Amino acid sequence: MSVFTLPSGEALAHWLDGYAVGQLSGFEGIAEGVQNSNFFVTTTLGRYVLTLFEDIARADLPYYLHLMAHLARHGLPAPAPIANRDNEYLGALAGKPAVLASRLPGVSEANPDATHCARIGGMLAALHLAGRSYGRRQANPRGSHWRARTAALLRPHLPADEAALLDAELRFQAEAADLSHLPAGAIHGDLFRDNVLWSGEFISGVIDFYFAGHDALLFDVAVTVNDWCGTPAGGLDPARVEALLTAYHAARAFTEAERAAWPAMLRAAALRFWLSRAIGRHLPCAGELVMMKDPGEYRDILLLRQHAHSVPPLPAFDTR
Repeated sequence: MSVFTLPSGEALAHWLDGYAVGQLSGFEGIAEGVQNSNFFVTTTLGRYVLTLFEDIARADLPYYLHLMAHLARHGLPAPAPIANRDNEYLGALAGKPAVLASRLPGVSEANPDATHCARIGGMLAALHLAGRSYGRRQANPRGSHWRARTAALLRPHLPADEAALLDAELRFQAEAADLSHLPAGAIHGDLFRDNVLWSGEFISGVIDFYFAGHDALLFDVAVTVNDWCGTPAGGLDPARVEALLTAYHAARAFTEAERAAWPAMLRAAALRFWLSRAIGRHLPCAGELVMMKDPGEYRDILLLRQHAHSVPPLPAFDTR
């Protein structure tokens, strides 16, 4: 959630006149994240989050906004988009598509333990189950087609060893077993530690749905495990992995096909974030306040996931 576009206070106050949220009291940019311009907005009636979309096509945005509203209606702690006086979620501010959403309470957890991971596993399964009744469908914006396009842009900027690693992993993913038969649906796509808020021991918010899309549910699980269960050295902590997967499975059982695809999916998830961070490093967007993340972290995670001994299998659950 970087700040690339900074509206004036006067422009924001005028824009808020189109909403029934009171008068502007103050706003500040949010530094975390890397895709959109985000602000905490305080009015005389409450606290909200304002997002200005920098590189997402306006036609694609209703998928994300209505998904957030759908999940919130189903009891998930997702931010609810606020409709304006014309009953539209999506507006325009400072020349950018813009949305105002509820601000959820809580803080992120940088050092999760097995209890946190169990909560995350159960919540992710609940999100996937609620997504079954979501009527809109849009491809994962960071799916296999994006990974191939981004790799082509990035390759000339990489040192020879990283270019070789990238090419080898793309070949592996292309030759891996067909993943189209895996259970699929709406996924969050970016369920990192900084996108979950906690109030005590309970999850109070799941934020930043702007990488959501329709894809294999297992991809979402892999993204989540790579971050929530990762060790400082890039490995996976067995206790946290077991806690997360056991809680997830209790709500939505893994299939045999998912168990077979698990090692490749962990690699695909690591590749996705190495690519997105590397493209941000080598071909950055200009911004007022931009948060860069180290691509080397996920390059090293990918290297580890390529070795079978570093990948805990999906537990052999008793399904009798």
